Amino acid sequence: MKLYIYEHCPFCVKSRAIFGLKKRSFEALFMLNDDVATPKRLVGKKVAPIFERDGRHMAESMDIVAEVDALDGPVLTGVTNPLLADWINHSTSTVYALAIPQWAEADFPEFATTDARAYFKTNKEKAIGPFKDRLAESGRLIAAMNASLEDLAPMVKAADAVNGDLSTDDIHLFAHLRSLSIVRGLAYPKAVEEYRMRMSVNMGIDLHDRIAS
Repeated sequence: MKLYIYEHCPFCVKSRAIFGLKKRSFEALFMLNDDVATPKRLVGKKVAPIFERDGRHMAESMDIVAEVDALDGPVLTGVTNPLLADWINHSTSTVYALAIPQWAEADFPEFATTDARAYFKTNKEKAIGPFKDRLAESGRLIAAMNASLEDLAPMVKAADAVNGDLSTDDIHLFAHLRSLSIVRGLAYPKAVEEYRMRMSVNMGIDLHDRIAS
């Protein structure tokens, strides 16, 4: 089994996470960010992640999660919490405003060429505005995110499953928190810190704390 992915991409993190929870191996194939030909050849459009198994190719991160989770019995059997989904939705714009400019400068395989990094910057600035403006707002954005993390803390029931039993909420929440890990200055409440550290191990996905800026 193979995954075509980017290191920064939260949707790619979701597809990787289920392999870690299921203790299944896969081959990670990192695409350059400006590589349009490969994903178009595989699934007809530029997208990531892409899952390859037995000659078939599948996009859409949660479809991949469902496919892998079904192998030899699912592990994501817990109920989901609508309040957690609301928290993720409400905080997404802040997460991206903080993380995307940091991703653009990181030493990730998808940015191995100057053209690939420039492609990312051009496209993402269309989405969130000039990076210099978002960086200038870092203080305000970090304060807002720290307040939001305090709101999250009471929802974390256990370090190894946000609702007490593993569910798709864990896939979504860990990907969200992993995106934030490249941002320096965030204050994680104890329950959130224990959760992101434990799930990093359980899912086999490193956090970006060491390169945060």
